[in-house]
Amino acid sequence: MAGFRSLAYQVRDARNDRALRRHSLRRCLERFAPYGHRATWWHLCDRHGIAPEDRGADPLRLVAALEELEDARAVWLEYERQFAERRRREKHHGLRRPEWAWGGSGDAVVRCADPGVRPEGALGEVLRRLVNALESAPGTACPVCGEEELRWPTAAAVRAWEGAWAWDGPVCGGCGIVVPRPALADTPTAGAA
Repeated sequence: MAGFRSLAYQVRDARNDRALRRHSLRRCLERFAPYGHRATWWHLCDRHGIAPEDRGADPLRLVAALEELEDARAVWLEYERQFAERRRREKHHGLRRPEWAWGGSGDAVVRCADPGVRPEGALGEVLRRLVNALESAPGTACPVCGEEELRWPTAAAVRAWEGAWAWDGPVCGGCGIVVPRPALADTPTAGAA
């Protein structure tokens, strides 16, 4: 199975036909899709002028989309590296159970409740804002867009919500992300709103 860097190489390789280059970019999203697979794909298509179903997309647009994805991946990998380093130090000092811990891979780190509603701006910038929020004191607004309107799903919606994680919080009314609980000062139970 090809890794992210190998797939990225295939996107950039001018000897490959356009369909393979597009397919390789889509496969990169199997390795890293910060908004979730579909939402990240739509985001890249919107930002770089790629028709989502176009099998012969312009290679320059595909490479530009890949570069945006690579920037975001670099931000997240650095955050994960720093987090792992901090946890090693904490464990060395006897802190075995942190207040919270990031327990996932790079998949859907800024998950969008609706793939059609996504944050504005480049993926890397959105992830930088999220990382800054996770490394700061918890707040009361969305760490990505600053919106104060956060909607907690009902208990029935949470049960039906496929892929819900323990750190999932409310949905931002501005940019549509599922705000991670560690970024919030108060985390009422789901269905409170």
